[in-house]
Amino acid sequence: MRTDSHTQHPLSTALPVQAGSQSPDGRPSVWDVNASILLVEDDAGDALLVEEMLADGELDSALTWCKTLTEALTFLRGHRTPVCVLLDLHLPDVHGLSAVTQIVETTPDAAIVVLTGLSEAEAGLDAVATGAQDYLVKGRLDPQALSRAVRYALQRKQVERAAAALRANQQMAQENARLERGLLPVPLLNDDSFEAVARYEPGRAHGLLSGDFYDVVQTADGTVHAVIGDVSGHGAAEAALGVCLRVAWRTAVLCRTDQLEQLALLEEILVAERSDPHVFATVTSLVFPPGGDHVRIVRAGHPGLLLRHGTGIEWVEPEGGIALGLLPGHGQWISTDLTLAPGAGLVLFSDGLFEGRTGPDTRLGEDGLLAMARSRAGLPARPFIDALVAGASDAAAPHGGLADDVAVLHLAWNRTPHDQ
Repeated sequence: MRTDSHTQHPLSTALPVQAGSQSPDGRPSVWDVNASILLVEDDAGDALLVEEMLADGELDSALTWCKTLTEALTFLRGHRTPVCVLLDLHLPDVHGLSAVTQIVETTPDAAIVVLTGLSEAEAGLDAVATGAQDYLVKGRLDPQALSRAVRYALQRKQVERAAAALRANQQMAQENARLERGLLPVPLLNDDSFEAVARYEPGRAHGLLSGDFYDVVQTADGTVHAVIGDVSGHGAAEAALGVCLRVAWRTAVLCRTDQLEQLALLEEILVAERSDPHVFATVTSLVFPPGGDHVRIVRAGHPGLLLRHGTGIEWVEPEGGIALGLLPGHGQWISTDLTLAPGAGLVLFSDGLFEGRTGPDTRLGEDGLLAMARSRAGLPARPFIDALVAGASDAAAPHGGLADDVAVLHLAWNRTPHDQ
């Protein structure tokens, strides 16, 4: 039986079907629907031979016959279901491997099986290297070999698409990771007279950034400025907003903006940039003047902090104001001076460190965190904050682990300017 150009002819028996699978781009896979077969062949006798072999084989697919590559490309551009192209390399409007190249460029998802003459085996191999999935010699065709080649070509194309999608996703993930690493803060300190040690644990899966943010900047006069904050929420939008606030804070510090004015500026930026009117941010800002004997603290809805000194660890919670963005333009924040003994250090953190569940109805809480800190009081800065995070994580592990973002910042003078 002969089919005319652009007509479809139903054949017998079905392709194996595996329900529910999809290709990487969301289209149905070859096992969800019967793939179409497009024969591109100008010789009517060869076309009839292929059609009869397909009819005698085990495929139940619609066959479309196109006599030229132009007709074939027109068909492929309007076809969405999986297609296997049986392609002759000698057509009226194209000759050789150019036909393979044009089909690959027009419909990258199409599987291609090249049909060659007895003396063209090498051309078949070249076609596979150009983008075809297989080749068959016309003089050696039989129904089983043709059906098998079609099935295998469709499977190979599906595997190629999956591998390409995986590579693209991996490349995107690597690029995102590089971008996020580049957005993480690097403390800007003039020398080693001041030590800033940080631990940062985003709560979102595979993320390097979260809505928690921190930064440390030492200005030319030796004053050290530090900030820690927490944007409500856990998504990428909150992480982006956290970066925006951190960069704005650093810019304000370098422009010598007053500590209280910095919070007003951050609130203005938060309101302008937030994706939801209910998003807010808690912030603690600190200024360590040269001399090392005190620190000025401003709190905007953020948790208290730990004061480490020679005789132990205390929970310090200076008077504060409301979080940024809750009542835009109406925040009242005050600055509190805290005396620092020689060698004292401050530990700032986001609430994710102590809000992990330790039982069905209990959380670690501020008291639990303080007790945990006191049991590790003799550790140096880095081991100390690592131990705090590990202890909080271990306590929450039986009940789902730490679900929130965690940022911890340990700040201390290594020596006062008078000791230099």
